[in-house]
Amino acid sequence: MVNKTKDGILLESGTNEIEIMEFTINDNLFGINVAKVREIMLSDTVKPMPHVHPAVEGIFKPRDIVITVVDLPKYLTGQECPKGSKDLFIITNFNKMYVAFRVHSVVGISRISWQDIHKPDNTISGGTDGVTTGIAQCDGKLVSILDFEKILAEIAPQTSIQLSEVDAMGQRSRVDSPIWVAEDSILLSKMIQAALTRAGYENVKIFPNGRELWEALENLRDVEDLDSHVALIITDLEMPEMDGHHLTKLIKHATRFRDIPVVIFSSLISEEMRVKGKEVGADEQLSKPEIGHLIEVLDGLLEQKQRKQQGGR
Repeated sequence: MVNKTKDGILLESGTNEIEIMEFTINDNLFGINVAKVREIMLSDTVKPMPHVHPAVEGIFKPRDIVITVVDLPKYLTGQECPKGSKDLFIITNFNKMYVAFRVHSVVGISRISWQDIHKPDNTISGGTDGVTTGIAQCDGKLVSILDFEKILAEIAPQTSIQLSEVDAMGQRSRVDSPIWVAEDSILLSKMIQAALTRAGYENVKIFPNGRELWEALENLRDVEDLDSHVALIITDLEMPEMDGHHLTKLIKHATRFRDIPVVIFSSLISEEMRVKGKEVGADEQLSKPEIGHLIEVLDGLLEQKQRKQQGGR
């Protein structure tokens, strides 16, 4: 059994690096962000549960917590795969949930730059239905980074962003402030945009990673009224080419852009990640899928920004 501890997380902030745990399914190489992994253990006896997604094996209780087990080979192939005695469970924690994913073996951990992770085109990723969020080269091998948030959202939709949280906020006025969002997941970017639009934020622009948002921001260095182009930025953490911590660090270290509020909205918010987010200057850090809380934070930050601008006149 291998336990992941605090020492396993990249402690330096804003370096645009990631540690990837490589694992195999049917001899194919896949990867997961080490920050999502809490433990690796030998597969155990699983209690089946009725009326669940076909890829959900059931539950098991390794110690003091009941954990759902997802048969990742079955999910990826759509077919029943033989379960071996040497199979492993990767115990993950994201979206404030513990989930175990069955895999065939764990190869090791590689530390690489997000610049070396590229978004696959639609022929590889499957487009909006695909679960490959990036392709990385680790020690000369190509590794498919899986979108575990999308996998979990498909298996258990109630664990993802819920538009009902926005509806529960009641009638809201229209807000024209331009909001920029960096989010690599096609599914989540659509859900975030739909939620913000329903909440009255009509001027939302989505970028597939931090690098593209940063390049668009740099094109605004010489505009007179920056606020009319971008009033607030929301960023995910895990993104090919440039992650959210590095993006936030660039924004907050640039005199021209440092006053733009930056909200980190990620499934990876933890005590360690909060420390990193604070170090790079994030104004707020929220855990997915709490979309209602995100909207309340946006309201507050924009109101605070408006008061500050009026007070400076």
